[in-house]
Amino acid sequence: MKMMMMMNSTQTAFFTLGAYYDMELLRYLYFVIIMCLYLLIIGANLLLILVISVNRTLHEPMYLFLVSLFVNELYGSSGLFPLLLVQILSDSHTVSVPLCFLQIFVIYSYACCEFLNLAVMSYDRYLAICRPLQYRSQMTDRKVAMLISFTWLFPVLAIAVIIGLSASLQLCGNVIQKLFCGNYAIVRLACSDTRVNNIYGLVYTIISIIMPAAFIIYTYAKIMRVCFSGSKQTRQKALSTCTPHVASILNFSFGCCFQILQSRYFTDSLPGMLDIIMSLYFLTCQPLFTPVLYGLKMSKIYRNCKHQIKLDETRTKD
Repeated sequence: MKMMMMMNSTQTAFFTLGAYYDMELLRYLYFVIIMCLYLLIIGANLLLILVISVNRTLHEPMYLFLVSLFVNELYGSSGLFPLLLVQILSDSHTVSVPLCFLQIFVIYSYACCEFLNLAVMSYDRYLAICRPLQYRSQMTDRKVAMLISFTWLFPVLAIAVIIGLSASLQLCGNVIQKLFCGNYAIVRLACSDTRVNNIYGLVYTIISIIMPAAFIIYTYAKIMRVCFSGSKQTRQKALSTCTPHVASILNFSFGCCFQILQSRYFTDSLPGMLDIIMSLYFLTCQPLFTPVLYGLKMSKIYRNCKHQIKLDETRTKD
């Protein structure tokens, strides 16, 4: 016990992920299921990135923001699935300290980038629907590049600070009760003062989650106002382009909210299997359903996907 109390972040060589249980022969079934999900996520997102990249007719702001979103889905998935697959087949369920902090960096920057991407896309839809005559002059190539750069640079810098604060903490243990490394789970192990971590975490949450969410609500309130005051054709066009975006926002917001509540308040009260399912939901459903939602709902992408598949089949036959 004394040795455990004396451990700190520099002396701890690894963390133990305590949410795993003895799966025996089922581990191979879980491995196959998770691997199939991962391959499906990679394939679906890469296909849409390829379709948008090779078709000049899709080189518009809305589709460029979609490419940024799809790339982020691949980025976030890479922070979970490879290590998850290794842990399923492992008996020790340990992860080195540097690898654990790397996973935290990838997953947290993915979540922040996702919210910012969705906020930027809502702004793009707001301009296209509420200010159609000014859209081209306001959504210039330079502005698109600046918005995409911001959605990626801000999360990297913000999460780098979080990692720096957490890595300097003195820890009283090394067991994380999760399927993957989480920052708050490490903060809970701290023996040292965590006030700076908590204050920065609150500020980060306000800037990266609450403010984008408020902005999205504001833009869609404006969009709905225009839809209900316009013609039936205007409403149908707005709904066809906004439906996948709204579904994506609701899906990701639900996953994020549950993940925050689970990490901070429900750690010990949830049944084991439900805890595992909801942990995976946060980082699985969004990367899986986002390309499906946009690929099926946006007719332009759907037509180009079918055309690209037919071209590939023709080349294969030749």
